[in-house]
Amino acid sequence: MDRNGAKTSLPGSRNQDISPAAQAKTKRILDSCGPISNIDALVQAATSSDGLVKDEVRRKAWPVLLGYAPPNGTDALDRVAWQHLPPHKDEHQVRLDVDRSFIYYPKNESEAQLDRRKSELSAVITQVLRTYPMLSYFQGFHDIAQVFLLVLGVEDAAAAVSHLSLLRIRDFILPSLSPSLAHLRLLPSILQVADAKLCKHLSDTQPFFALGAVLTLYAHEIQEYGDIARLFDFLLAHGAVVSVYFFAVIILSRREELFEIPADEPEMLHSILSKLPKPLDLEALITQTTSLYMDFPPERLPFRSWARISPFSVLKTTRGDFRQQSLSEGMELFEQQVSQLRREQMLEHAKAT
Repeated sequence: MDRNGAKTSLPGSRNQDISPAAQAKTKRILDSCGPISNIDALVQAATSSDGLVKDEVRRKAWPVLLGYAPPNGTDALDRVAWQHLPPHKDEHQVRLDVDRSFIYYPKNESEAQLDRRKSELSAVITQVLRTYPMLSYFQGFHDIAQVFLLVLGVEDAAAAVSHLSLLRIRDFILPSLSPSLAHLRLLPSILQVADAKLCKHLSDTQPFFALGAVLTLYAHEIQEYGDIARLFDFLLAHGAVVSVYFFAVIILSRREELFEIPADEPEMLHSILSKLPKPLDLEALITQTTSLYMDFPPERLPFRSWARISPFSVLKTTRGDFRQQSLSEGMELFEQQVSQLRREQMLEHAKAT
């Protein structure tokens, strides 16, 4: 924002001079964000080349893609009352992570400007956590919130992050890591249908190498602001499982490199796969992800991997017409997942005794 509080474009945000075709696309997107939202048109635009084009458009489109813009209502958080709520148990970790934020972008800002952004980021995250104290903060959550803050501004970021947390990345903010790992366990099944030979080559390498990227929607890994904003266009336009397909496509794009490493060296393969290649050809990866997802939807994956996913997981609750879900429904699903986790832990304990 400038000194008058107006939102400004960040360097690298692809907001600079745009072509007539991009201007026409921008108009179509904004029209789709009107009182009667055209979700299909927004999804198509966010998936197509250059996504939602620029931040000015994202400020209108992202809330719609998250399912809380009019006419659905915002379920807006009380921007004043949250400051008087009890502190969340994870606020100390939030402060530590916020101190390490804004490393790669925005660029060319003064120390005072970056301090202000950190203060705003801390407020956004703290507001969400105090309002929904059952949430378990994880390291990397701040990377996601940072993107929303830069795109939407401090006044609107908390509502978006709340909807994302409860309805799109709920599995990651539960009191156990188990639901997060379930996302990663889909990777071998996706690789099997896409490239059985590569899948076999990686069979001794556990898919935990994808945890940092998947957990943070790639915000911890991608260092260019324009690139992560563009990828968020795509990820917000689709269900949660598409993020896993995206990582599978990244693996497929490194096929030759991976075959140069012996299959009996899983530690080396893990090291390679835990770091994203640079540069990323985002548009090609998005196109390939869309094709792979359409050709082999999760219900058709082998090894009964989809059947093993909890019905309360965001992997399944963001299939179909999920944008009508409210924050209250997200909280109910959260409690159902917690109850399921407790039952599973009790069963494991009973088997061990």
